[in-house]
Amino acid sequence: MSDKDVEHILCAAIHYKTGEAMVYQPKNIELGVVICGRRHHNCVTIKSMTDILYTTPYTQGFLTSKDRFVDREEAALIAMAANQVKAGHFELDRGVPCLISEDLY
Repeated sequence: MSDKDVEHILCAAIHYKTGEAMVYQPKNIELGVVICGRRHHNCVTIKSMTDILYTTPYTQGFLTSKDRFVDREEAALIAMAANQVKAGHFELDRGVPCLISEDLY
């Protein structure tokens, strides 16, 4: 498998779980909208400019090179496997690796 075939993290993203089907979303997201940005605070800023209610449940995560939205835990595993970060450079959430955008760049 070449390096280009290895899934890696592209950018920070937040999946807002609106319960509505939206077009042009990552292939593993059926309902809601995924907003991406360089850092998670960029996603929040973009969201504040939309009509999505602040009470909408959401999950913070990342977009991958395979057009998937993944949560912070799965992103940590992908980033480690793709050598994007060094092992141990993660925040721990309940003892589980949790990728933050600062781990990447």
